[in-house]
Amino acid sequence: MASRNTSTDNPITDKAASFGQELGDRASEARDSISDMARTATRKVDESRSMAADRLEGAASTVYERVGDLPGGQRVKELASAAADRLSTTADYVRNHDAKRMMADVGTAVKNNPGPALLIAAAVGFVLGRALTRD
Repeated sequence: MASRNTSTDNPITDKAASFGQELGDRASEARDSISDMARTATRKVDESRSMAADRLEGAASTVYERVGDLPGGQRVKELASAAADRLSTTADYVRNHDAKRMMADVGTAVKNNPGPALLIAAAVGFVLGRALTRD
């Protein structure tokens, strides 16, 4: 029975094996790099959660304070109050959930509503594309 060696006398086989090893190494490096970027992004989101929640709560307070001065009748005041309630609720959510939980919630929302999620993603991509390509 012939024994198997890792080296062969066939240069094509050797090149293919070398290429496969290099491809595997690069894929591993890319995976590690993406993991590092994800950890960094998660850390930054977690660090800025408190400030974002405070700003959302501040915006809600401002709307609550000024809702009585809004022109347009009772319906406008009701809509402004509802918007302030949503801002306040969002502030509480941001304060009480870490980045991993928020991403899991986004994933669930996308799975449950793929059509609207796709439209939102397209709109965000369009706006980002326009913002990044402006002269």
